[in-house]
Amino acid sequence: MEPSGTSRDKEEAHHEHQQQAAPQGSVDRRAGRGRAAGRRGRPMTRREQLTVLGQWLGLGAAVGVLCGCGSALFLYLLERATGFREQHEPLIYLLPLAGLVIGGLYERFGQPIKAGSNLIIDTIHDDGPELPLRMAPMVLVGTVLTHLFGGSAGREGTAVQIGASLADALSHRLGLPRQVRRQLLAAGVAGGFGSVFGTPIAGAVFGLEFIVLGQLEYEALLPALCASLVGDLTTRAWGIVHTHYPSAPAVALTPLLLVKWVGFAVAVAAVTTSFIELLHFLKKQGEKRVRRLPWRMALGGVTVVLLWKLMGSSDYLGLGVPMIVRAFTDPQLPGYAFAAKLLFTAVTLGAGFLGGEVTPLFFVGATLGSVLARLGGLPIELGAGVGLAAVFASAANTPLALSIMAMELLGASIFPHVVIVCVLAYILSGHRSIYPAQRLTRSKGGERLAGPVPLRDLGHRAPPAGR
Repeated sequence: MEPSGTSRDKEEAHHEHQQQAAPQGSVDRRAGRGRAAGRRGRPMTRREQLTVLGQWLGLGAAVGVLCGCGSALFLYLLERATGFREQHEPLIYLLPLAGLVIGGLYERFGQPIKAGSNLIIDTIHDDGPELPLRMAPMVLVGTVLTHLFGGSAGREGTAVQIGASLADALSHRLGLPRQVRRQLLAAGVAGGFGSVFGTPIAGAVFGLEFIVLGQLEYEALLPALCASLVGDLTTRAWGIVHTHYPSAPAVALTPLLLVKWVGFAVAVAAVTTSFIELLHFLKKQGEKRVRRLPWRMALGGVTVVLLWKLMGSSDYLGLGVPMIVRAFTDPQLPGYAFAAKLLFTAVTLGAGFLGGEVTPLFFVGATLGSVLARLGGLPIELGAGVGLAAVFASAANTPLALSIMAMELLGASIFPHVVIVCVLAYILSGHRSIYPAQRLTRSKGGERLAGPVPLRDLGHRAPPAGR
């Protein structure tokens, strides 16, 4: 029998040989060996650290380029579709027919991807099979058609799904390990979100924050930040210009203003809760009463057309960006605008049309904030800006990302105000989300659960494990 020292020498020699032979894409294997070496008392060498850093930067940049190109194409087509609809409003009458077509395509070819952004969250947590590459073109075409014919939807869901599916395709083509794949999926989410809105720092934080409530996935920080920054630069390099919003005024925090922000947050949480509950109710009842997706979407299209005629305005169709900008400057903005957009969006998305919730919820938040600012004696630019971020922050359980996003879009002076309202609204909205696949490891009240529980299964959750 050989002495133990000889065995260890052979193991170390074998380890070094494997390390030299490892492929360039084996980031997780190198990092894993470095952590193991650290536990044995041998930390990663400077060369190993630089190698891993370079590989993460390379992978993050590659994901960013893919996300940026995807977002640029999507935003270009979306702008053309929106402009064409605005010049040819009779197209809106064809929304039910568009629903039949989109629903038929998704029923035939889209079953593996019908869960959308929730599928991405489940895949990150459960190490599911590769996201079908068809997700990117199908969600892009479906969203553009939704907007072309007047559906009230957003764009973040589409960008996130495009980014994640392309990142997962890259991960599988390179044969990357499970943990690296998980981090690249988060980078794809970050790259898609940051590039489609022109907010790269918020995009990076969103990619880390929306996976688990109240927890940031710091392991993916570097690739997420790199993907979001490169994605934004790539989108801009293609000539895409993002919406410019008025800067928020500088207003000092006072005790009275803090009290007003508490009331503001209560209203935001109430509106957010109403939207989430209505959206989930319409989806559940639609699936229960109308089995076929094409017919559900056609019925939803008919409802949107009827609402459009009832309101007598096209302001609540599509993204609604002009009304968002108007909320910052118009003291005569209709007080019911936020409720109308909420209803249009819940019906559109509840029926199965494609897009996302962010921009419609920006509309809801900005118009609600404008009304609340008038009632509370606040500058309407400040109220609209805080509301814009806070409604989506509480709906997606991402208060940090949206606080940063508000600062990127509206200037640093809004930051202390928007953080207060986003955090309060996030807590007050309870365990709800537009992404029911989000995991919960600790309740918003601080109770720690025995294991990660999807919000959709919270009624059947594991017993608490204490604090």
